Amino acid sequence: MHLCLSDGWGGLEMYPARIIPELARQGWEAHGLALDGSRVAESLVAAGVTPLTMASRGQALWRVRRILAYLKAREIEVVHCHKSSDLRLGALLASLRPGLRLFFTDHMGVTRPKRDPYHRWAYGRLTRLFSISETTRARNLRAFPLPPERIRRLYLGIDPAPYVAGLPADERLALRADLGVPEDAVAIGLPGRITPGKGQRVWVEGLARLVDARPELAWHGVLIGGLAADEGSNAAFVAELRDRVAALGLSERVHFAGFRGDLPRCLQALDIVCVPSRNEAFGLTVIEAMAAARPVVGADSGAIPELVDASTGRLAAPEDPEAWAEALGELVADPALQYRLGQAGRARVLEAFTLERHVRALVGEYAGEPAA
Repeated sequence: MHLCLSDGWGGLEMYPARIIPELARQGWEAHGLALDGSRVAESLVAAGVTPLTMASRGQALWRVRRILAYLKAREIEVVHCHKSSDLRLGALLASLRPGLRLFFTDHMGVTRPKRDPYHRWAYGRLTRLFSISETTRARNLRAFPLPPERIRRLYLGIDPAPYVAGLPADERLALRADLGVPEDAVAIGLPGRITPGKGQRVWVEGLARLVDARPELAWHGVLIGGLAADEGSNAAFVAELRDRVAALGLSERVHFAGFRGDLPRCLQALDIVCVPSRNEAFGLTVIEAMAAARPVVGADSGAIPELVDASTGRLAAPEDPEAWAEALGELVADPALQYRLGQAGRARVLEAFTLERHVRALVGEYAGEPAA
């Protein structure tokens, strides 16, 4: 059972429904526990699972006996939590039902020690804690009251099939126009939630530096992400970013495309993908872009350097617009380099970051098999 009592919507909340079809393909029957009316619950239904739902986290705790009966009736032996706040319930279930295997994925990256008596009790019930990068594992080793062998690095994965290039030329041209990209321009995209931590500000400043340093280059910037709070973005920051784009004279060269539900398709319309986030715990957008055979310019911080190297893209300091201008200028000016980096990136995803590989490792842990 995947336990995710969150009313938000981001990578953490999307994860259970994203892996459930692959779990089924590999022979596991998945169940879910979510908040009633949440997008997590909706996504589980869309993935083919009718979740057990609760009105609140508090209700889930005082109805723990009902949840235990649900687990027993369906012979569920594994519970996988995705929010640290859900570990209270997960640990209680594991305490009341000896033999239950309890897992937790740290999707966010812990920022402070968790070694007080409560956390020692809750984390002590875990069979395994999954870190989604070496960067987060290093933090987890320092923060959590667990021995190293119970904290495993398990990279995320994606199904690479939807990212294969295949748009007909006229359809790609129409999509680029829809994204505001002129026919003769190199499309520099930045997908993701528009919030201060995602690095859009340094990206815009870098584009301004690129105009000054390489005025002969034809390019167009595309921000793909919601423009309002209900789409996961910071509306005040969006307004601030629009103002900065105008102040830098970039209004004709940077397009706010808004939320798109067809990111794999949109990536085919881009030529370069940027991920300037300062502190990514993993970087799902990075491997999505690589799967689409697009070169990546990423921040030289967090977990991104674990995914991007000189063979698949370029790294730039997350607070250095000049470095971003230099990296982007090199790629914009060299289509052959774009192609080589993109092909190498796709090959790396197929080797190391597929959903099939991720779930195979996950179910090995569920089954109690030793890590390969």
